Amino acid sequence: MKQYIVDAFTDKPFAGNPAAVCLMDKWPSDEAMMKLAMENNLSETAFIVKEDQGYHLRWFTPGTEVELCGHATLASSFVILNYVEPEADKVQFRTVSGLLTVVRKGDLYEMDFPTYELTEIPVTEDMERAFGVRPVKAVLGLDLICVFESEEDVRAMQPDQALLMKIEGRIQNATARGSETDCVSRSFCPKIAVPEDPVCGSAHCQIADYWSQELGQKKILAYQASKRGGYLHCELQKNGRIRLSGAAVLVAVSDIVVDL
Repeated sequence: MKQYIVDAFTDKPFAGNPAAVCLMDKWPSDEAMMKLAMENNLSETAFIVKEDQGYHLRWFTPGTEVELCGHATLASSFVILNYVEPEADKVQFRTVSGLLTVVRKGDLYEMDFPTYELTEIPVTEDMERAFGVRPVKAVLGLDLICVFESEEDVRAMQPDQALLMKIEGRIQNATARGSETDCVSRSFCPKIAVPEDPVCGSAHCQIADYWSQELGQKKILAYQASKRGGYLHCELQKNGRIRLSGAAVLVAVSDIVVDL
């Protein structure tokens, strides 16, 4: 079994968000995939099997299987469109979140993802204690989005992971208006065994949607201000979906030699 390590949402190695992409002829057990994800210790390991209906894609963190992952989908499309079907410019994946289509457009890979209904909720003392800074606004979809006064608040915060576990959302996101981009964000994921996701595509299905509504514009250029950093080109659609685009870089290719 081949495993590719790809840095997503970046055009240079050792930045963006790394994902492992495993190409397989058949599905191993869920336990085996979980163990390999733990062994990789990356925020996501993607598993792909080509079935009669096309490519079937699943995503695992070191702690659990997840229902949607942007950067590992981008990494998976990068592998398919460069090393499996290099003559193609589009690939579709069957996933638990439905059919996901990725189109190569120059150096970027454009993903078509669903958005989530966002509901404003009260800012609480628990949120302030968890992030170490009081949000000015809180919005809940699949994930929690806490909006802060300044980009500097987001970049400098050192949240308490144990307290983040106790507040709303699958992922706890911090965001603010950016000085050089439309928004700057960070994504903390202790509930799925990832303290901080370097660049989170699925979170930006909600973060970009929020800023699109706030700024009154369909296109959002987002920067994820983790230590690695990464850029996401986001465009809201009328049908409750969003297009997320980013670059990707191959870092390594390996053979998995144990039986899964």
